[in-house]
Amino acid sequence: MDFTTITLKLLEGFKVSFWLFALTLIFSLPLGLIISFGSMSRFKPVSWLVRVFVWIIRGTPLMLQLFVVFYVPDLVFPVKTFSGEHGRFFAALVAFVINYACYFSEIFRGGIQGVPKGQYEAAQVLGMTAKETFFTVVLMQVVKRILAPISNEVITLVKDTSLARTIAVAEIFYINQTEFLSKSLIWPMFYIAVFFLVFVGLLTLFFGWCEKKLSYYRV
Repeated sequence: MDFTTITLKLLEGFKVSFWLFALTLIFSLPLGLIISFGSMSRFKPVSWLVRVFVWIIRGTPLMLQLFVVFYVPDLVFPVKTFSGEHGRFFAALVAFVINYACYFSEIFRGGIQGVPKGQYEAAQVLGMTAKETFFTVVLMQVVKRILAPISNEVITLVKDTSLARTIAVAEIFYINQTEFLSKSLIWPMFYIAVFFLVFVGLLTLFFGWCEKKLSYYRV
């Protein structure tokens, strides 16, 4: 195989990796915020259940969660739950969203609870509602606080997409394994690093730009 053919094949796999990355972020960020509100709930049973769930997800490997999401439904239901290429991708997406939502929830919780209590009290004195307080006073401070840990998780997510190959999702490492390693071609495995380094480099520049934009917020 020539260089162009290999590059096009790897690009096909990286497109799947990218969509898994992008859709995981789209769904896990808002879900993580909802979970963080649950963990901070004043209703103790809800808070306890949410925190136990987050503890279980954060304390077990993502690979195990992929296997559970993909294989366990087939043991419970008589029909094939995640069949075909799209089914495998959807199973991976569900596992990734749940996993990263739990990690993001802890980051959100830390950011929200890190805002001084006096600012909430000052907003109440000014007659602001809870919604106005959150969006006017708290939100940008929270974003500033959580930007660095969120960026670390996002970059980790880029690399974690490679785990989807364990359930035969046709991402870039799976393509390399089935198309090239099976034919004793070793160098494409190292060529994959270029795809990830470029993508992570772009994300690093983006988050650096965001930090500069938020630098006038003192926390």
